[in-house]
Amino acid sequence: MSYLGIVALAAVVSGPMTGERSRNPVPFTRNLLVSAFEWFGELGLFCARLFRAALAPPYQFAELMRQCDEIGSKSLPLVALAGAATGVVLSLQTRESLIRFGARSFLPAVIVFSIIKESGPIITALVVSGRAGAGIGAELGSMKVTEQIDAMEASAVDPFQYLAVTRVLACALMLPLLTLAASFCGIFMGWVASTLAEPISLRLFLENGFKNALFSDFIPPTLKTTVFGLIIGVIACFQGMRTKGGTEGVGRSATSSVVLSSLFVILADVVLVRLILTLWG
Repeated sequence: MSYLGIVALAAVVSGPMTGERSRNPVPFTRNLLVSAFEWFGELGLFCARLFRAALAPPYQFAELMRQCDEIGSKSLPLVALAGAATGVVLSLQTRESLIRFGARSFLPAVIVFSIIKESGPIITALVVSGRAGAGIGAELGSMKVTEQIDAMEASAVDPFQYLAVTRVLACALMLPLLTLAASFCGIFMGWVASTLAEPISLRLFLENGFKNALFSDFIPPTLKTTVFGLIIGVIACFQGMRTKGGTEGVGRSATSSVVLSSLFVILADVVLVRLILTLWG
C-alpha cells in the first residue's frame, strides 16, 4: 500500500475519534442526492424509449409468449405455496383473536377479505419480484457485459423491443393471474386450517366468507397487480441493461433489481390502496 493510501486509511479510521468526519456528511449527502436524481432521470429516459419501442412494429409475440411462460407458469408453484402459507397463518392467528372477542363466526369473512383485498396481491408481487426480478436483472446484465446487446443493435434488432418490452408486458399480464392463484390457494388452505380446529364444510365456509363480498372488493385489488408487474418489469430491465463491471456488476444488478422493485411495489401499494378507497369507497 502506498504512503497516500495509508494516510487516507488512517484519516477514515481516526475520523470518528477526532471529529473530522463531522464535516463530511454535507458532501456525502450532496453526492447521494445527485446520484438519486441521475438515477431517476435515466429511468425516465428508459421508460420513454421503452414506450416508443412498445408501439413500433414489428411486435415480438413469440418472445412475449415465451416470457409469459417463464414468468407466469414457472412462478406458479412458488406463488401458490406462498398464498397457501398466508391462508394458514391468517386462519391460525385470526381465530384466537376472534374467539377472544366472541366473533368466531366472522373467521371465514376475515380470511377471504384479507386475502383478496391485500395479502394475496402484495405477497404475489413480492414473490415475483424476488424470482422474476432477479432473473431478468441477471439475464440482461449478463447480456450487457458480454456485449450481446451491442451485437443485437449492430444486427438492426432493437434490444428494447425484443428484450425489455416483452419482459415488462409479460410481468404486467401474469401478475393478475398469479394473484388469482395465490388467493385461491390462500382461501382453500384457510378453510383447511379452520376445519382442522373446528369442522366446517367448504360450502358453508365460502358462503360465510363471500356473503357480503362485492366485485368492488375483488376487481380493483387484483387489477392493481398489473401496476406491480409494470414496476417489477421496468426496474429489473432498467437495472439489467445498465450493468457495468463484469460478473460483479451482474450480481449487483440482480440484487438491486429485487431490492428496488420490492421497495417500489410497497410504495405503489400505499398509493393505490388510497386511490382505490377514494374511487370505490
